[in-house]
Amino acid sequence: QVQLVESGGGLVQSGGSLRLSCGASGIPINKYHMNWFRQAQGSQREFVASITPDAELNYAVAVRGRFTISRDSLRNTVDLQMNSLRPEDTAVYYCNAVHLSTVRMYWGQGTQVTVST
Repeated sequence: QVQLVESGGGLVQSGGSLRLSCGASGIPINKYHMNWFRQAQGSQREFVASITPDAELNYAVAVRGRFTISRDSLRNTVDLQMNSLRPEDTAVYYCNAVHLSTVRMYWGQGTQVTVST
């Protein structure tokens, strides 16, 4: 059984930092495209950042230079370091795993990030 479990969300003031973590069980994350998405209230889910099996990194324009995605293959976790947070970063953040050749996709349950002014 595959599980993705996010942690690290919370309430932070504008300009602050948070570090989200996604713990995976049942899949080797270094064989998957690991992604972070977010969904603000009343908005569609949007891409935030990704790391490929080849360790290629990609970021949404809105977070580039402020967020950093990383992978720990031994712990089987993917982290998202979020710095210089803004109120518009407020959303539920979801971890996502995609295996392209088998077209398998998994989602975590999400973790709330709230940035106050």
